[in-house]
Amino acid sequence: MSNIKCDIADPSLAEAGKENILFADREMKVLEQIRNRFSEEKPLEGVRLSACLHVTTETANLMRTLKAGGADVVLCASNPLSTKDDVAAALVEEYDIPVFAIHGEDRETYYSHINAAIEHKPQITMDDGADLVSTILKEYPDLAENLIGSTEETTTGVIRLRAMANNDVLEFPVIAVNDAKTKHMFDNRYGTGQSTIDGILRATNILLAGREFVVAGFGWCSQGIAMRAEGMGANVTVCEVDPLRALEAHMSGYDVKPMSEAAEEGDVFVTSTGDISVIRREHFEKMKDGAIVANSGHFNVELDLEDLADMAVNKRQVKPSVEEYKLQDGRSIFVLGEGRLVNLAAAEGHPAEVMDMSFANQALSAEHLAKEAAELEHTVHSVPQPIDERIAELRLAASGIEIDQLTTKQKEYLESWQMGT
Repeated sequence: MSNIKCDIADPSLAEAGKENILFADREMKVLEQIRNRFSEEKPLEGVRLSACLHVTTETANLMRTLKAGGADVVLCASNPLSTKDDVAAALVEEYDIPVFAIHGEDRETYYSHINAAIEHKPQITMDDGADLVSTILKEYPDLAENLIGSTEETTTGVIRLRAMANNDVLEFPVIAVNDAKTKHMFDNRYGTGQSTIDGILRATNILLAGREFVVAGFGWCSQGIAMRAEGMGANVTVCEVDPLRALEAHMSGYDVKPMSEAAEEGDVFVTSTGDISVIRREHFEKMKDGAIVANSGHFNVELDLEDLADMAVNKRQVKPSVEEYKLQDGRSIFVLGEGRLVNLAAAEGHPAEVMDMSFANQALSAEHLAKEAAELEHTVHSVPQPIDERIAELRLAASGIEIDQLTTKQKEYLESWQMGT
């Protein structure tokens, strides 16, 4: 048993966890190439790095890559229900990486684990939802002065970090990994789309074909969810507040309605907006008996479960990841995964192949911060375009795909303005 400081559920799960980590690694060829280079060059040598991410097999391979690059790594969970206890055990026992994460941990334990990661006195932080950064700024202001920088994985976290920057409280540069094209165009759309449907089906085993399926939002994640639900035969309705996204949903062939109308018709509801109280009392009051409600946004605040609990005369768990709220008029509303990320609470999250690019962005952004942070303003930055393009090239190569190259004549034409029709 490892002697490193940690808090995990069961060290005896380590062998099974390692097998699962290595199985996922087979699909993460970009990260493998980066890990091989990091092992030789050690671009993160001596850097203390604390990560607050979903403790999954894919994240484990990112941690292995960062450690190969020389980083002194600590990991805690970014969601109480997303931790895979066997993965946490393997990271500790097989790879000597301190982990503070237990599946199903309560709020107090969740924040004690974040505090443990902060006590590592990180020079770089890696976030999924900005809980690590926000806790540092609120409770450990002295540590903020010594931070080289941070990276952020998800839309919700980027929203929070931009609010920090606008309020002039951000004391270090942050790279918005979520905004990289090789992240949000693939992870958010294809990863969230597939894994959200996977979570709903694992929790309920319902047939989606012919169901009225309501998606709140039409950003990249919601687009993926709508696409996959439609592909399984559901009738998809989109609810939006942004006129451009609403128009895009309409021209993609989906019904577009306010949630107040969709609430009366929907069989399955999924939120993925990054905002609060997207589905609330006024909507629960209109839902039909047996409506299924899930969330695929980072925090469970998208569903106003306090409203629903206040309306209910009884609440009980009817299946793993399925809670029934019995209302006074006899209707039942079923909530999946306690309103947390349904793709991780009820399933295994994104496929490894799509997380390969997301975590390649994390690794290369950490390297960029280690080298260039002193030159960056204390605000939210995009992933440098050369990193984005390099990851796409590596993914294509790993897939055995070749593409055309511009000829000299074509390059000259694109760089000139004199030539017309």
